[in-house]
Amino acid sequence: MADGTDTDLRTAPSASAKDAQDDYLHRRTLRRGSAGWLLLTGLGVAYVVSGDFSGWNIGLSKGGFGGLAAATVLMGIMYACLVFSLAELSAILPTAGGGYGFARRALGTWGGFLTGTAILIEYILAPAAISLFIGDYVESLGLFGLTSGWPVYLACFAVFIGIHLWGVGEALRFSLVVTAIAVAALLVFAIGAFTDFDASRLNDIPVDATALGSSSWLPFGVLGIWAAFPFGMWFFLGVEGVPLAAEEAKDPVRSMPRALAISLSILVLLAVVTFFAATGAHGSAAIKDAGNPLVVALQGDDGPTALSRFVNYAGLAGLVASFFSLIFAGSRQLFALSRAGYLPRFLSLTSRRKSPYLGLLIPGAIGFALAAWSGNGGRMLNVAVFGATISYALMALSHLVLRRREPGLERPYRTPGGVLTSSVALVLALFALVATFLVDKDAAFIALGVYAIALAYFAFYSRHRLVAHAPEEEFAALAAAEAELARD
Repeated sequence: MADGTDTDLRTAPSASAKDAQDDYLHRRTLRRGSAGWLLLTGLGVAYVVSGDFSGWNIGLSKGGFGGLAAATVLMGIMYACLVFSLAELSAILPTAGGGYGFARRALGTWGGFLTGTAILIEYILAPAAISLFIGDYVESLGLFGLTSGWPVYLACFAVFIGIHLWGVGEALRFSLVVTAIAVAALLVFAIGAFTDFDASRLNDIPVDATALGSSSWLPFGVLGIWAAFPFGMWFFLGVEGVPLAAEEAKDPVRSMPRALAISLSILVLLAVVTFFAATGAHGSAAIKDAGNPLVVALQGDDGPTALSRFVNYAGLAGLVASFFSLIFAGSRQLFALSRAGYLPRFLSLTSRRKSPYLGLLIPGAIGFALAAWSGNGGRMLNVAVFGATISYALMALSHLVLRRREPGLERPYRTPGGVLTSSVALVLALFALVATFLVDKDAAFIALGVYAIALAYFAFYSRHRLVAHAPEEEFAALAAAEAELARD
């Protein structure tokens, strides 16, 4: 079993089967107890913080101030309901599988693979897009005379994957420091921007009189609210990835719900402060198409200021934090799917420092190739958002199914509101999924194409080669055995 890909795991004689299983899992072990609630909270904020610096403002061109505000509130509700649902699920099954593991027990192998693949689409495409944005920031700031291009993208992947290979504890501490810098900069930005706040600038986008229900607050009508959904998500996109660190957490049953709740609370505060400060300082019309809206909001008509330059540098820190943490999330989802046999098993091998090195290097190589070849960060992020909304719907559905089918399952943490909470998350996730077609139907169809290829691989190959003793598979098998005993 030199490469961990043999089918001996299923056919080994009974006397040696246990040894074969132990060896298989020993070579696929993460470093447990590396992250407490503080590092997990930092990870949750790091996933998202780059979205506060850019991207969300494009929603102003789709829905105006009122449309984006309503979309942000609705998406905030969706993420809150989803996070509380995931807190319960992660306390039940604290493994690296995250969403795949939850859906595997609730929805079977097909549901697990569909969920895991959607999460992978999000966490492989998003870092590729962010590397392009980092290149743009490096060029605009004139750092080392570099221009945005493949050498910068390669440096991003090489340096930050290298830190991850060093070890998860070191990686998460690095992420926490960079995230703290970015959050502090957002608060400094808000203080500076609110000194020039003028409420009349919030709704200064020209009204489209032909749009249904249009007004100064809804210049593109009520449909603009729906079209702005994907951009309202940018204030929260990625926070759902915290459970992917459960297998490496200290006391995940207690620390995971706590970290999810605190990180979401921080993100809500940052979203409100950033949204109002940026639009009120220089106007919605001025920042709706800006690549660096916070800098534009501070500069006004007087050109760069000391504060705007500071925020520009801080924006780079925010991008690095999100890039770094999303690489972590993608590697852990890939690790779990590979360990269970849904993807080639060699991808889940871990190093002496307990890092899934191939799970880091191969997605990193794919992300770098996409960034260097495409150069279209916006399109790649739209593909990532499409994958994210599918995973949200499936994870919320998993909570619903487990609550109804296994009411007696031990739940160390219970979601406030129960199935009502996850039902709200499911409905809003489906609306957000449809909204991606309103924003960029080409990106949605690209994601569907990737999905179709992955499903063909699963249908014709990997579903016949699953590893029954992987943690998420054992958890699902236990449920099936208990259901069978109950029927007897």
